[in-house]
Amino acid sequence: MTTTGAEARRQIITEHVLKHGTASGAELAELTRVSLMTVHRDLDELARRGVLRRFRGGVSALPSTVFESNLDYRLGVNTAEKEAIAKAAADLVEPGMSVMLDDSTTALALARLLVDQAPLTVVTNARRVIDLFAGHEDIRLISLGGEYSHTHDSFLGVPCLEAIEALSLDMVLVSTSAMDARMTYHQEQDVVLVKRAMLASGTRKVLLMDRTKLARTALHRLAPVEDFDHLVVDDGVGGELLTALKERTDVRVAVTH
Repeated sequence: MTTTGAEARRQIITEHVLKHGTASGAELAELTRVSLMTVHRDLDELARRGVLRRFRGGVSALPSTVFESNLDYRLGVNTAEKEAIAKAAADLVEPGMSVMLDDSTTALALARLLVDQAPLTVVTNARRVIDLFAGHEDIRLISLGGEYSHTHDSFLGVPCLEAIEALSLDMVLVSTSAMDARMTYHQEQDVVLVKRAMLASGTRKVLLMDRTKLARTALHRLAPVEDFDHLVVDDGVGGELLTALKERTDVRVAVTH
């Protein structure tokens, strides 16, 4: 089984457990058509990532606010949509600009495309984005320090906020965990504070959201939809919600292939 195949199988397992709350190893082996031993290895890995919780005889789902913040979980979901959104967002970025990227997986997908759009000044708190741009001579890379978060694989906290507040960027591109027609949200206070500071530092503000994050709310309000200059969504978003969003900001719909 390839790494890609293993990740696809683990995503099937995760979605099944989230839907049903619990599942046995035998049930998951039948679902994925692999051996019980392979399923146990998958469950061990998912438990290590903090996506699911093991118990004797099976596995159960963690609260959504826990696993949805986990970078390893986020990297494996809605990848086609995120790549389409990243491609559409890349069209907004011009060589010579200064841009700030948050620690979202959609911003990471965008970063991969921006490597070839140098010269750029890139500011980020995301370790994987830092790694991606490090060594590129035509990219001026500014790393935002702070307290390292294993969950997000990024830097947060007061030092990060202070570093952001000292900067002024041409464009800030962020994602978040939830939004409705009027407001954006996130379940973690520390993350909200960093994203708010990022948005305040940008002349133009861009929100990157796949359809699974829409028509939802979370504990903390981030910013009203009309505060963003552009909203980039995938083509799974439509109907009354899309119409309502277009009344509040410039909406760009990315085509998913």
